[in-house]
Amino acid sequence: MNILYVAAEATPFIKTGGLADVAGSLPQALAKLGQDVRVCLPLHGKIPEKYTRDLIKITDFYVDIGWKHEYCGVYELVTEGVTFYFLDNKYYFNRPSLYGQFDDGERYIFFAKAAARLPRVLDWPVDVIHANDWHSGLVPVFVNDYRTGDAFYKGVKTVLTIHNLKYQGQFAMDLFYWTNLNGFYASDYDLKFYDTINFLKGGIVHSTKVNTVSPTYAEEIHYPFFSEGMENVINAYASKISGILNGIDTDKWNPERDPHIAANYSISNLEGKKTCKKALQELCGLPVRSDVPLFAMVSRLTAMKGLDLVRYIMDEFLQEDVQFVVLGTGDETYEEMFRYFAHKYPEKCAAHIYYSDKEANQIYAGADLFLMPSVSEPCGLSQMIAMRYGTVPLVREAGGLMDSVDAYNKYEKTGEGFRFAHVNAHELLYAMRSAVEVYANKPDDFRLLMKNGMKKDLSWKASSKEYLKLYESLW
Repeated sequence: MNILYVAAEATPFIKTGGLADVAGSLPQALAKLGQDVRVCLPLHGKIPEKYTRDLIKITDFYVDIGWKHEYCGVYELVTEGVTFYFLDNKYYFNRPSLYGQFDDGERYIFFAKAAARLPRVLDWPVDVIHANDWHSGLVPVFVNDYRTGDAFYKGVKTVLTIHNLKYQGQFAMDLFYWTNLNGFYASDYDLKFYDTINFLKGGIVHSTKVNTVSPTYAEEIHYPFFSEGMENVINAYASKISGILNGIDTDKWNPERDPHIAANYSISNLEGKKTCKKALQELCGLPVRSDVPLFAMVSRLTAMKGLDLVRYIMDEFLQEDVQFVVLGTGDETYEEMFRYFAHKYPEKCAAHIYYSDKEANQIYAGADLFLMPSVSEPCGLSQMIAMRYGTVPLVREAGGLMDSVDAYNKYEKTGEGFRFAHVNAHELLYAMRSAVEVYANKPDDFRLLMKNGMKKDLSWKASSKEYLKLYESLW
């Protein structure tokens, strides 16, 4: 099967969020299943020179954007069995950031239109074009538009993956002019969303199938609390919406070989994790104690991460014999909150209000419990990484957290972590205290949770098979 995977970012080339991790891993996993997968990205000016110097220009073409006839160069790089195509237009992509520019709508109209034309330009008989999030949400729209006048697109199917419904690509209706589409696409049944043009809505309407990054999130977005105003659109097209849980790169996230942690360890020999905990306590200026449960968060500090729940119970929780470490940046109110608790409880709480990949690995390896009380979490990768390192997750039953973490069952001795159901601060506190109780009084059960998480298959190998089934269901 010939698959063109379209995304605005992908590791290792450029990353702002989880989309890049998926776009940098799923295509390789599909290639290992024998598929011809090629990835299409913008040639962002922020891509490091160590990657751009190896690019080879293979062709160029022009794209009509409103009254303009814009150049699009095509550069190629083959890595790990996957061909990456970088679309070059310095006016649109040589910017200080990937998003947040004054003309984002026009820029990503260009990208979607160029990506949809790319297989035709290359004369590559593509079977599936897989778009991701609002940045490429118009790809299925353009494919359907091209289909009416070009036999090349007659059998081409499209998939749209929604990584987070919060970000939809909404712009003033004036922007519709730059698409060069027929006016009927601007109707309420198409791209128009109230008084805006909505890129993600266009993708939902026009794609052959839609999926989200976890089965639970695919169900949640049918309801107003999670739908970000899109519940009518989601419910209208419910028959083509499903969910597939993301995976993680288990070669990258591997405590047996991680060079950033104090000691390597494995499921059969966990002694190194004790060394990692001691090193983390020293790094954070906390008392070095093996008997105290060390909770951790590595997160963007935003409301959707459940930090108002943490704020409400933190004073009460830190009366316990516990330690707490947080790493991340975000909204000032939460940054100040954690600084306050670190100042008030210096022997129990450490707040590192910045981000460091190396330190994140050290926290995953050194902590006992990993906290993710998210209000909404389409998939979440941190809880999976934590499990990979034998750190027991404590999560709210939302989105991918629900799908990836089975709750501890003290009777059947099953599960990988602790869960709580409602957006309720004291329900969170109860779950945290329950985790402390198991850590302190049932060490064999706690060790079992650690090992269950470490042996769970969270790789892209499993998820890629589900994507292949999704592609095969398009016909």
